[in-house]
Amino acid sequence: MDSPIHRKFFAFFFIIIRVPPLFIIDELLKIEFGLSQESIEAESMINLSNSALPVTPPPFLIELFDVRHYVYKVCLPFLLKILCCTIGSIAALCTFMLWTKYLIIVYLYLISVGVIVLSHWSHTSTMKAIIAYVTTHESATSILDDILSFNLVILNEGPVFAIIQNYVLQCVLASIFCYTHLAPNHPILQILLILTFVAPSILGIYPLPIQVLHHAPVFAALLPMAVCNFVLWYNSITILKTIYMGYQHARNLINNYGLSALAETEWIRLKVPCVLRTFWMLRAARQIIQIVATDYSEETFTYFMMIKSLLVNGCETLTAVLGMTSIISFICHYIGCFFQWVLLTEDEGENSIGTVSAILFYILALQTGLTSLDKDKRLVRLCRNACLLVTAMLHFVHNIVNPLLMSLSASHNPALHRHVRALAVCAFLILFPVSLQVYLCSHFTLSTWLLAASVFNIELIVKVLVSLAIYLLFLIDAYRSVFWEQLDDFVYIIRSFGNTVEFACGIILFFNGFWILVFESGGAIRAVMMCIHAYLNIWCEAKAGWSVFMKRRTAVNKINSLPEAKAEQLRRLDDVCAICYQEMHSAKITRCNHYFHGVCLRKWLYVQDRCPLCHDILYKVENMQSNKENNEAIAEQSENARLNNGEGNPRLNNGEENALRQQVDESR
Repeated sequence: MDSPIHRKFFAFFFIIIRVPPLFIIDELLKIEFGLSQESIEAESMINLSNSALPVTPPPFLIELFDVRHYVYKVCLPFLLKILCCTIGSIAALCTFMLWTKYLIIVYLYLISVGVIVLSHWSHTSTMKAIIAYVTTHESATSILDDILSFNLVILNEGPVFAIIQNYVLQCVLASIFCYTHLAPNHPILQILLILTFVAPSILGIYPLPIQVLHHAPVFAALLPMAVCNFVLWYNSITILKTIYMGYQHARNLINNYGLSALAETEWIRLKVPCVLRTFWMLRAARQIIQIVATDYSEETFTYFMMIKSLLVNGCETLTAVLGMTSIISFICHYIGCFFQWVLLTEDEGENSIGTVSAILFYILALQTGLTSLDKDKRLVRLCRNACLLVTAMLHFVHNIVNPLLMSLSASHNPALHRHVRALAVCAFLILFPVSLQVYLCSHFTLSTWLLAASVFNIELIVKVLVSLAIYLLFLIDAYRSVFWEQLDDFVYIIRSFGNTVEFACGIILFFNGFWILVFESGGAIRAVMMCIHAYLNIWCEAKAGWSVFMKRRTAVNKINSLPEAKAEQLRRLDDVCAICYQEMHSAKITRCNHYFHGVCLRKWLYVQDRCPLCHDILYKVENMQSNKENNEAIAEQSENARLNNGEGNPRLNNGEENALRQQVDESR
């Protein structure tokens, strides 16, 4: 039955079964390797001081001792820890990426092994209690005699209840093992497994030698372990084929569509954000239980301290930071949805505010070394990163409201409530950074972090003011009855001011990051991010801005070289501009004798140098001077010919006149 409840249950189950590998990786990342110079030197001094040498050894023996001690006591354990943690992390990651049916098989096998371990531990504890009772009560023949004689005093003091508890537990474990083991379900094998699990509990009540009781748990685990080993070896070829098929699938996907397609496909298939979010919430719930169990009865316990502890411990490893990133992405996504609801806009697409915020938070965490800091410094750094993240999120909100303002003003949209909503968001984008900047400047001293936050706030305020200024200009132009030729110049000046401020902010942030890299906290990630910032936000922006400036300058020069139409010509033409279809109170005349607004023609020249109507070349920069000189020479020659003809000199013959006309045509 495929109901919504069943679909939600299976979706939740799919997410839950992928959480345990993340917990394993998280615990492995918590391991301290202990390779510090202070500990090495201290241990070396302790070993030298404890060595009872009658005389001072030679220096070369001391150096040899230090080298051997460093290799055997420090390097080898360090390398073994790294190797074990790496293998464990890779195995957990591979388990996390398995398909659901294979992941269930792995969990069934691990449950079988865990049942064997738990059964052996319970048998061992029970046998220890039985052996201790037998050795202390030498007069007792066996536990079975005490049970048959109904000796209540001995029964209360003896391990009878421990045997009963172990028997019940072993029956439950035997049932679980028979259900989860992947070997063939043969009836005889199932009966033998059940007898193997409960055999030590039964043998413990009989008067058997202590050595038999001592080794009974080991013999009880032999058959279940043999079954697990048989399952592993019998399916080894299938396991290798599955691994190879997965490798082939990944290689084919990379060859056909690229690595990004593989990453995106696996990201969607594994539901990574939901799994990380569930992992972090379960991790936080475990920490809350520990805090409440240990500190709730103390007088110093406060909910603020609990939240502080959750934030500090919630980003102590890379996996924990990933989980917190998923939580932040979830929160920021709904903040973005709120602003979209206010602005009455549609979804912003793949690059949503949640995705951008998550990427930025994780980059800030890696760049600032959040996981390697002490708890107090980690909390401070987390709050600073959150402040930068909020400012960046407001920049993204401005990217949503800016095109809406332009469309509302340019399309003559009469819906007043949409204008009010957009202007209200712009007012918030100005007031909030101003309030935040006042708070930061009043509570913190000048530092590189405060400088970065201030630059982000100033840049946001300038961008919002630029958007409002252009919105106001477009709104004024919408209610004008005549064509406003200076509008393009005003818009260009305002946008140039905003782009210049953004470029200056980018340079300040680059030098601020360079100072942090050199004098405060360096790192490869910070250096890489600085290079990316220098290329994208400084070099590319400067190159694009210079290209726009040169295009505009060239277009202005081209327009200025064209003649201005007179009032009589415009009145005689009595037409509209063929580009904007607006009435012409002033116009430029092209070489092909077409009339256009100067502003419209300048915008057209940004695209191409041909007339919008006849596609004739409007302007040739390289031939302008030579054409001008040729025209002057031709005009002078024609004037001299006319003067000579008037004075009685012979007229130009037909060949000379045709050559002159051809020269004029070529010059044109």
